[in-house]
Amino acid sequence: MTSHDKKVLTVQDISCVGQCSLTVALPIISACGIETAILPSAVLSTHTGGFQGFTFRDLTEDIPDIVAHWEKEKITFDAIYTGYLGSKRQIDLVKEMFRRVATPDCLKVVDPAMADHGKLYYGFDMDFAHEMSTLCGEADVVLPNITEAAMMTGLPYKDKGYDETYIKALMDGILALGAKTVVLTGVCYDEAQLGIAVLSAGEQKISYYFHEKMEKSCHGTGDIYSSAFVGAMVRGRTPLEAARIAGDFTLAGMKATVGDEGHWYGTKFEKALPLLIHELNR
Repeated sequence: MTSHDKKVLTVQDISCVGQCSLTVALPIISACGIETAILPSAVLSTHTGGFQGFTFRDLTEDIPDIVAHWEKEKITFDAIYTGYLGSKRQIDLVKEMFRRVATPDCLKVVDPAMADHGKLYYGFDMDFAHEMSTLCGEADVVLPNITEAAMMTGLPYKDKGYDETYIKALMDGILALGAKTVVLTGVCYDEAQLGIAVLSAGEQKISYYFHEKMEKSCHGTGDIYSSAFVGAMVRGRTPLEAARIAGDFTLAGMKATVGDEGHWYGTKFEKALPLLIHELNR
């Protein structure tokens, strides 16, 4: 897919403060030189990781009318990228979008943002994880972490001590849902490196990209990574190339954040945007 006149739609929440979801997806994909449309699934005053008393407004009921208006105006999208979805109903609505406002060769990318470190996010249950697996089955590319992959495939979650056989089983399980390519994040075979594993349907061998492992994690890195990945894919990069570009970009944002104790709530991805733009324009 080339970037000429392409339009990306991203569907996820707006956390007004906290550098995640739409407040990173819109600027990052736009910085890739791609027209970016948004469909908010909810509006929160902040993200939920460490803030107390945040506000939340569910926008599920607005989505059907928005999509109907797009259909009336004959608006379609060359790529649809989903992040945090707040309910099974929203998952069903995204499936309808795939059928109603996607171009014939639309790139469908699903980040099943629902769990990490062996636990589901607040408000989700295993029924939601099952429903998310059906959405992943309609995707061209799925971007899970190990927790999400385990929950959607029914395999046990392992946070360490696993080998490639385990990672391959997770990835084969996602492909068995119907996805064309799985890009698994957070793969760690040793303490020094963190990796991204890429496998497409019909392939037997996993492709990897490893980078240094930071001692401290940052909020929002999953959304930052996925957004850069989508931008790179729409700019014509292969899944492995996009995985590398997104990984390096995310790492650069984390390095820009290290040492600023007052910036505990997010990742300074803005500092790394020149790196992303330079890499895509090479």
